[in-house]
Amino acid sequence: MPDALPPDGLLAELLALLGPAGVLTDPADIAPALSDWRSLYQGKAMAVLRPGSTEQVAACVKACAAAGIPIVPQGGNTSMVGGATPSEDGRSVVLSLARMNRIRALDPVDMTMTAEAGVVVKTAQDAAAEANCLFPLSFGGEGTATVGGVLSTNAGGNTTVRYGNARELMLGLEVVLPDGQIWNGLRRLRKDNTGYALRHLFVGAEGTLGIVTAATLRLFARPRANEVLFCSVRDEDAALNVFRRFREADETAIRAFEYMSGVGVDFAVKHIPGVTLPVADRADHYILVDLASTRADADLQGLAEQVLGAAMEEGEVLDAVIGGNEAKRQAIWRIREEHPEAQRKEGASVKNDVSVPVSKVPELIRRASAACVALIPGTRPVPFGHMGDGNIHMNLEQPVDMDGAEFLARSHDIMDTVNEVVRELDGSFSAEHGIGRLKTDMMEAWRGGAELDAMQRIKAALDPAGIMNPGKVLP
Repeated sequence: MPDALPPDGLLAELLALLGPAGVLTDPADIAPALSDWRSLYQGKAMAVLRPGSTEQVAACVKACAAAGIPIVPQGGNTSMVGGATPSEDGRSVVLSLARMNRIRALDPVDMTMTAEAGVVVKTAQDAAAEANCLFPLSFGGEGTATVGGVLSTNAGGNTTVRYGNARELMLGLEVVLPDGQIWNGLRRLRKDNTGYALRHLFVGAEGTLGIVTAATLRLFARPRANEVLFCSVRDEDAALNVFRRFREADETAIRAFEYMSGVGVDFAVKHIPGVTLPVADRADHYILVDLASTRADADLQGLAEQVLGAAMEEGEVLDAVIGGNEAKRQAIWRIREEHPEAQRKEGASVKNDVSVPVSKVPELIRRASAACVALIPGTRPVPFGHMGDGNIHMNLEQPVDMDGAEFLARSHDIMDTVNEVVRELDGSFSAEHGIGRLKTDMMEAWRGGAELDAMQRIKAALDPAGIMNPGKVLP
């Protein structure tokens, strides 16, 4: 049993409510829930609660609220910023939504799916596909991340340029409030203008205002044609110009537009078995373009050849490969998706999830890279990500001759250096990963004044005791 036990009677009450499988207290059983995906934080907790229904979630919240016990909601525990990790004081409980994993309804006419918070994103994608529909949210952690988690962090991903992020894909929510009330807002309506849009409060709130237990999500028609391109380009400006060319030729065909640096691709080829460079010669800059259409007769290859031909004539594209079949398309995407793992294998890295106006992406990459190298000579910039929506993961890999721990000790210096450039370009220091524990100290400088005051008032109104995921989002 953990050293710090809940107040008298609470553990027995929760055990009676959830059964032995619903209350974990053995250190070996709860250990996986106490560390974040990046191993930045190692927390403690009295117990891990695993309710199986919304009513059980509500009962757990009421019991913990009465005892003054903080609650840390947790989905797939894939947070990049420690958003689902408990503090080190051991006073809180982790409330896992893993057992709430049912798809309650799927309507291919309304084009909606109602899924519980513990449904894994890949499971939601597969269920939609079985109904000949598309749930388009897609990112590297989709095999582990859950519906509740991606809504609580307003996750973006690879297809945001076409379908929007999690907020745009959500029509309604079911939420357990901090006092244990259940708000059933699972509406399938595209138009519902009846007072405050409460559902939007909880998307991106990282569990600090309540616990998302289910959501009604938008579905789309499945693409019937798809093509993926891998191109080496002259520089960052050329990459953006190619995006503009595709947008002008057929904006509706762009499903993803990703930038990768030469260093990042080098790491993927070096560290990930089976990953190879698709083009003949190494370059300093690459793009991945994913085209898709719901028309079976869409000539995406012809569109690609038309745009790339013009870009090659202008010297923007140096070389290009068109996937041509599903295996090759997946191989191209794997280069991009394996960037985080390749960086991990290369050594210590500091991650910056930032966004700027799309037109400013080339300047962001150049200026932030130069500033970080000036700060710590030998630092290897590894920018990559969603150029089409302005979200670049401005990551920095340790110098070859520097100790990893020493480099990570400069994390906040590096983040401040990147963020100084981001601020000057009218961007955001958090694009799609959220605030969590990692970035709360930045909120005052970036969102201080009336905006932060309004957030704190909302938090105080809904959670006056401060039991919902304390220490996250707000300073």
